Amino acid sequence: MRVRDLLELVRAPAVLTVFGDGVVGATAADGRIGAEGAAASAASAGFYAAGMALNDFADAELDAIERPERPIPSGRVSPGAALTTAAGLSAGGLASAAAAGPGALRVARPLVACVWFYDLVAKKTALGPAAMAACRGLDVAMGAAADGWRGAAAPAAAIAGHTFAVTQVSRGEVHGTSRPVAVLAAVVSTAAAATAVVRAVRLGRPRGAAGAVIGAGAFVCSVLPGFLRAAREPTAGNARDATRRGIRGMVPLQAAFAAGHGSTRGALLLAGLAALGRIVAARKKQGDVT
Repeated sequence: MRVRDLLELVRAPAVLTVFGDGVVGATAADGRIGAEGAAASAASAGFYAAGMALNDFADAELDAIERPERPIPSGRVSPGAALTTAAGLSAGGLASAAAAGPGALRVARPLVACVWFYDLVAKKTALGPAAMAACRGLDVAMGAAADGWRGAAAPAAAIAGHTFAVTQVSRGEVHGTSRPVAVLAAVVSTAAAATAVVRAVRLGRPRGAAGAVIGAGAFVCSVLPGFLRAAREPTAGNARDATRRGIRGMVPLQAAFAAGHGSTRGALLLAGLAALGRIVAARKKQGDVT
């Protein structure tokens, strides 16, 4: 298996969107990232990449029909190699979580179980979007666990809500979505942005509130056009575009929360990741399925 094929299997560019979960959790707990937050972010990346490899393992037969260009149906990666990759990345994620502390590891165990449950069981059922949302909510909680995850409840709920919305829209990437689904996604994601701003104001940090407004504004400008376009014309192409925007838009939402928590460094780090994500996205073909 070539490195290029492995990176495609785990959706390497999309992994950039998950580092911020640990940053949000850590800054919610004590206003800074720290070594524990960095380790939690590394664990997040491992779990996300594992989920992508496991996704393709589980969807191998369907992808042979709908997405024959993917690594497994194209013959570039074997199903066994994809499963081994998912297991190895899951183990690596657990090791990183252990480095973040006992609290993070306690959250990481149900998180990795949720990732495997989503891909192997829930994805094709009505439970799919909720299971995916739970993964992202637990991801934020893991970043905060070293100092008490309860402080991260609001940002975890907001990020989970946006994830639920994007996952619902993503189900229409091949055959089209529906207007109610796209409208709900627009409403839920707007509420997530508002949560970041309101939380920053309540924390009483004027500079942080300003940063939260900037991040939330960037998030809304990134995701809302795609959802509204899909609401007007719920085609497969518009669903793909809205999904892609929704995934990339996760980073400015994370930056809004980090800024509101008083971490300028965390917000700037995530702004840099958002810029890198846009550069990578510009090189992707518009017809790509996420």
